[in-house]
Amino acid sequence: MTDNAILEGLKTGDNAYLKHLYLEHKAAFLNFTKNYGIAKNNALDIYQDAILALSENIATGKLTSLNSSLKTYLFSIGKYMVFDYLRAKNKLRHIDDNHFNSLALKIDFDFDVLFKKESNQTEKKLELAFNKLGIKCKTILKLFYYQNYNAEEIVELLEYKSKDVVKSQKYRCLKHLKEIFENER
Repeated sequence: MTDNAILEGLKTGDNAYLKHLYLEHKAAFLNFTKNYGIAKNNALDIYQDAILALSENIATGKLTSLNSSLKTYLFSIGKYMVFDYLRAKNKLRHIDDNHFNSLALKIDFDFDVLFKKESNQTEKKLELAFNKLGIKCKTILKLFYYQNYNAEEIVELLEYKSKDVVKSQKYRCLKHLKEIFENER
């Protein structure tokens, strides 16, 4: 069943389409919430709320056509609900520049495990270059590449203005890392 067919079916209020949508993306959403340490029963509640919000957006005319897949739209709703849940549980905390060091120390501990195994010369050179970066660059790159945070999550965590600012900062950090790496002897 195509996303447009499901959308049209949901517009008519046919619960069979809602059930199909619910079952089709349930496992993927529950898997997504595992990354945040959310218990299955709480993740199911969040998923059901996201399904209801999507259904309400259709009923109120807020969603009339798709610019993305229904899954993307649903997960976008769900992701913000996950962040709200974590914020309410005080698991996702906002930090300012004064807290970069404490966050970086926690991430350093986790990140250093990667370098405990035998490293080849290129990996050692990369580690040296990485260690020469500033704390903000280290933090963003570790969150993005090691802990698999996306730009929107990093905006939430580090209180940047937008995901474009995060992407720009990540690009500058990678460029700087590359320059240091290429200049290592």
